[in-house]
Amino acid sequence: MIKPFFLFNKISITSLYLGGIMVLIFSCSPKKNQNRDHLVFRFNQHKNIGSLDPAFAKDLADIWATNQLFNGLVQMDDALNVTPAIANTWDISEDAMTYTFHLNTQVKFHKHALFGKEATRTVKARDFVYSFNRLLDKKLASPGSWVLHKVDNFKAINDSTFQIQLKQPFPAFLSLLSMKYCSVVPQEIVKHYGEAFRSHPIGTGPFKFKLWEENIKLVFRKNENYFERDTSGIPLPYLEAVAITFLPDKQSEFSQFIQGNLDFLNSLDVSYKDELLTADGRLRTKYKDAINMIRGPYLNTEYLAFYMESEHPEIQSKLLRKAVNYGFDRVKMMTYLRNGIGIPAHGGFIPKGLPGYDDTIGFDYNPEKAKAFIKQYKQETGILNPSITLSTTNNYLSLCEYIQRELQKTGLDIRINVIPASALKAAKANGKLDFFRASWIADYPDAENYLSLFYSKNFAPKGPNYTHFSEPLFDTLYEQAFTETEIKKREALYAQMDALIMKNTPIVPLFYDEVVRFSQKNISGLGLNPTNLLELKYVKKQ
Repeated sequence: MIKPFFLFNKISITSLYLGGIMVLIFSCSPKKNQNRDHLVFRFNQHKNIGSLDPAFAKDLADIWATNQLFNGLVQMDDALNVTPAIANTWDISEDAMTYTFHLNTQVKFHKHALFGKEATRTVKARDFVYSFNRLLDKKLASPGSWVLHKVDNFKAINDSTFQIQLKQPFPAFLSLLSMKYCSVVPQEIVKHYGEAFRSHPIGTGPFKFKLWEENIKLVFRKNENYFERDTSGIPLPYLEAVAITFLPDKQSEFSQFIQGNLDFLNSLDVSYKDELLTADGRLRTKYKDAINMIRGPYLNTEYLAFYMESEHPEIQSKLLRKAVNYGFDRVKMMTYLRNGIGIPAHGGFIPKGLPGYDDTIGFDYNPEKAKAFIKQYKQETGILNPSITLSTTNNYLSLCEYIQRELQKTGLDIRINVIPASALKAAKANGKLDFFRASWIADYPDAENYLSLFYSKNFAPKGPNYTHFSEPLFDTLYEQAFTETEIKKREALYAQMDALIMKNTPIVPLFYDEVVRFSQKNISGLGLNPTNLLELKYVKKQ
């Protein structure tokens, strides 16, 4: 196929631009670093990064960037186990209320002139006291302050011992501490830069900040003083640098990846998914020798949601909500619209892979049941042409149109309202949409994170309960789960809550997403995890 001139022009300009980044990274380097551009890991972000301050690491792009620059007390491995980071070890009291962390005394901040003669210093327990107080500071208005809402107090016992006291037991607390919000930052640097710390970050991570031209490029360099080593005792990271571009056009990104100008591709856009993958989600033969592909579960549930306080009788009707759940084939939808990437949601809201998941509580495809529910609704209400408006963004239009066509066959009219992502986000938070597409990506790997969307005290906009679902028994079980320290009993409570959600049908689960990563053949060590965290310290580029 002949491509239009402007696409060739855009791609060639981008290629020159990517080459320019390599020159920029090494132009001021000593001779020993010359000709090491093959050790630069290059990838693209579709949207600009909002901040390099971990206190504002809310979006995935921000989290990926700050994860290279900062560390917290603990971290999560690819199997979702909590492992040491700056804290070597920790003790938990018998009542599960007191956490005492013993810090690695060899961890140093990235070099900066403000640190004085040594240009750096070791991390102390008081740095975590400052970082946590900063996270809670209302003037800072960090979106991550909620992470510490279950904390009663914290203190530095000495330079290497940091202690946290909880208000009540919370089994997933260590997972919360692995979030980038809880990273340690140096007080003297933050106070010097103020709000500009967002673009002058100093942390302890495997890479250090080099330069950032917003919406254009972002460059990190290897932290030569990083404290972690691999299992053979070799210092991490292996890479020399990380270069990030901000091409908004996914087709251009794909072209750059195929040409070898990018090392990593994390998206699977409709514009090229059929070019890259077969209908059942396998890499096409022509790319097998050039590209690596890995895939695995992603803690992301894609769903449709009803606003339970809507004045429209169709939304209030459990009959119609059940009809929507029964009225389309999720397996067929995943095969033809997602190239098999993702798991059809026949369970509840908790995604497959988390304790509490139950594939028996959801809805299978049953158009006859859907027709029967719609017929019953018409008879009981006298409304002969029931209609529901579904709001979505353009990225999910094909999925919504598929559901629309399938439900029309059952007698239910679905009208689609396509709006920008920012508008949809604001409208659903303020109860302006009766029926909308949404997704929930886990902040931390515990089913409680998903179930919090249905707790009545979390009504949006103050919390994540966008459906305004309210059920007294659910609330009782949710509160009970906080104090249950036995894993199996807590898992049973989660499953019971999820079953209650599906019984009341405030949502229509579509699929449980999967992480799909493509990389060049010379890339190794690019792991995969259910939170889709990008970990580059183990990556090697041959």
